[in-house]
Amino acid sequence: MFRGFSQLFNKSNKDLRHRIYFTLFCLGIFCLGSTITIPWASQILDELGFLEIFNIMSGGGLRNFSIFGLGVSPYITASIITQLLQMDIIPYFKDLKEQGYVGRQKINKITRYLGIIIAFVQAYVLCVFYMSDTDVFTMLRTSLVMTAGTAFCLWMGDQITNKGIGNGQSMIILAGIILSMPSVFVGAYDGFILAGTYATGLGIFFFILFIIIYLLIIIGIIWVQLAERRIPIQYANRSSSAYGAQQSFLPIKINSAGVIPVIFAQILITIPATIVNLIGNESAINFINNYINYTTPTGFIIYVALILFFGYFYTFMVMNPDEMSKNLNQRGGYIPGVRPGEDTSKYISNSMGKLTFVGSIFLVILSCIPIVFSAIFDLPSSVSIGGTGMLIVVGVAIETYKQMESSLVSRSYASKRKRLR
Repeated sequence: MFRGFSQLFNKSNKDLRHRIYFTLFCLGIFCLGSTITIPWASQILDELGFLEIFNIMSGGGLRNFSIFGLGVSPYITASIITQLLQMDIIPYFKDLKEQGYVGRQKINKITRYLGIIIAFVQAYVLCVFYMSDTDVFTMLRTSLVMTAGTAFCLWMGDQITNKGIGNGQSMIILAGIILSMPSVFVGAYDGFILAGTYATGLGIFFFILFIIIYLLIIIGIIWVQLAERRIPIQYANRSSSAYGAQQSFLPIKINSAGVIPVIFAQILITIPATIVNLIGNESAINFINNYINYTTPTGFIIYVALILFFGYFYTFMVMNPDEMSKNLNQRGGYIPGVRPGEDTSKYISNSMGKLTFVGSIFLVILSCIPIVFSAIFDLPSSVSIGGTGMLIVVGVAIETYKQMESSLVSRSYASKRKRLR
């Protein structure tokens, strides 16, 4: 790892260093914009509920009504919607999916326009909830500013993808989460030590325990993100015994769904509370607070069940076993000992089901440990969402490192070939 990092300073990798500098410059602009608040908007002092994850992804800008308060989260929502529409829901999107590169370009264009529309809707709903004492013109003006900020973030993400080190939208999300991480530890420090709830020595012990648990969560995330099952694949036009032949594999990750099941579960578990608070029905509010809120036993069970459900749902939506079997058959590949077609699809589906169960259990543990910790020690909601944010950070960091490592390896091979010539 360190030897690969030292290769960045070689003369032959000057353009790669420029890409890194450009990426850091763009992320610096995002961090700066996340601290610039809209002058006529006020800070949100209420609990954000399911919006807390989006507040962390935007570097805390959502709570402060910054110009980048929405970040690229509307684009993430739009991409999830377009992925759902490609599952035979709308034939047009399925046709685009099967058109290859041209179809993907059209889908990306539709996703961007849809993301900007969603950004305006989200911004206006936020203004209705948290700026109800202002007039409609101020709400529309605030919504337009936040939508323009999202559009600029999407453009900047494209620049990072094309001129930087890649993964533009993911890098912006990573920067937002890292920017908001100090507030997570500050909230824990205030709750354990400065609040006066515990004795000084006991509070310091709990705070150190919190940091240790956080480090263990990071180690577990790295292990799960790198863990995968490799199903051996053979091709009819290749000989596995040939000299220099390499074994082909079909890799299936333990956690193929990423953080999406947790986000979906948080949204669904907190939507009822948002609705009843808007209606103002006191009996409905009490029922939600006593049975649906995930800090209650029944709400906690519902939250866990939703994570497990969406873990399976999203994994099988993104990685369709029937399509994988079909593509494998078209390329002349097969799994040794398994018949092509339906048997291959069942084999892949069973393997994915077992791995998804392990990955979903990990997501449940990752999501529930901070919640239980916060409920026991009465910590802010941002602390309970911090573990989910770390899953995004570690995943993006690992993917970016792999891309840079492969780029350095390919460059070293190219330089060796030039020397041999």
